[in-house]
Amino acid sequence: MSDASEVQRLAGAKEIADGTHLPHPYPDGFAEEWIGRLPQRYDDGEFVAFAITLAQNGSFVGSIGLGLDQANQRGQLGYWIGLPYWGKGYCTEAARAILRYGFEILRLQRIWAPHFRDNPASGRVLQKIGMKHEGCQRAHIAHSGGFKDLELYGMLRSEFSEAT
Repeated sequence: MSDASEVQRLAGAKEIADGTHLPHPYPDGFAEEWIGRLPQRYDDGEFVAFAITLAQNGSFVGSIGLGLDQANQRGQLGYWIGLPYWGKGYCTEAARAILRYGFEILRLQRIWAPHFRDNPASGRVLQKIGMKHEGCQRAHIAHSGGFKDLELYGMLRSEFSEAT
């Protein structure tokens, strides 16, 4: 909960909303509400989330998580990084760590991730961590008054093991 004000500030940037499913404007109290729901969602086996922080000082820079489908042993990877921290490799580092967590700790069979086609930087993160492009869902998401295509990436536990 101590990160709520930074979540509010960083997630509130229009550039973040343009490339994610986060709302813009980011409503007051939304960060506290989201953070407050995380423990129950974790206990229910639905979702696991982590703060992305700087190693040198612990500053909050973004969030990463897995939406869990326990019955099918899969997780949907999602993340966002605050605008001042773009292009520094933090998201790629966090995504590698959550792949390891998902496959080695949660014992998932598959981790997949969508990204908006018009957010190619997110696609580069997925490519860098070794996920394979699996296709495109055209005009799949209503967003910002229109529809956006989703590019889909995935990785199997066996592929992760081979890559490490």
